[in-house]
Amino acid sequence: MEYLALSVLASSLIFVIFKMYARYGVQTLYAIIVNYFIACSVGLYFYQGKVTFSTTTEKPWFLGTLALGVLFIIVFNLMAATSQKIGVSAASVATKMSLAIPVVFGVWMYGERLGLFEILGILLALAAVYLATMRKKTVVNHTYLLLLPVAVFIGSGIIDTSIKYAQQISVPEEEFPLFSAMVFGSAATCGTLFVLVKAVKNGILVNLKNVLGGICLGVPNYFSIYFLMKTLDSNTLNSASIFTINNVAIVMCSTFLGILLFRERISSKNWFGIGLAIVSIVLVALGTRIEYILLGQTP
Repeated sequence: MEYLALSVLASSLIFVIFKMYARYGVQTLYAIIVNYFIACSVGLYFYQGKVTFSTTTEKPWFLGTLALGVLFIIVFNLMAATSQKIGVSAASVATKMSLAIPVVFGVWMYGERLGLFEILGILLALAAVYLATMRKKTVVNHTYLLLLPVAVFIGSGIIDTSIKYAQQISVPEEEFPLFSAMVFGSAATCGTLFVLVKAVKNGILVNLKNVLGGICLGVPNYFSIYFLMKTLDSNTLNSASIFTINNVAIVMCSTFLGILLFRERISSKNWFGIGLAIVSIVLVALGTRIEYILLGQTP
């Protein structure tokens, strides 16, 4: 469970850093590209094996990292835009309610069993995410901006599902750092190509703030994925439970960080959502044991 806690902490820091980008005038696109180079470098540093182009491209999961890399940079930019134009809470709720996608996939693809209390916990988790991130003063000036959180929801769900699929089917534990590094390297390459195309018209201005912003983002970004894969590799919980606990805990953590660091005000509905989130985590994590106890059986 310590890996799950570390993944939650790293993911929560991502939302905080996005919020600080707007405050300090960091250009999101450039910082995100730097972030991917940093995350890739961290993964290569922690990989114990020998890295060569030929052996890496022959890995069964390599082509998947290319597709994931493209999706990563698209969703990350959407998350940043949602955080800055609508609010951190909107980005958080869209990202974390996407847990519904990998949960359904896990039940359908891997035949994972969900008990009554786990199903109840997942439903409460969705309600908790919504209630914990509601803000009265959120104003959307243009209707099309509402498409941002929808796109984040779908993209985040596909990413989580793909990570679980890769971990389950083709990536051994010792290759987790290399797999993560290749995903981030693919995203960095796509982002660089995009910037170079734009540079034909507008040129590229090197900005130290963008570089520093990317460095600050890259480290927690890498570990959010790495620790999530380590958690999925454990046999403690099924993937449906892991994604539910992970996403709801991130909402709770990012909400508290928003209060502490940005003095965000939360309503009674938000507090109720946080309380509901705690209940949902208990039900998902301990649902099977509760069910056995009520039936008078031994887990």
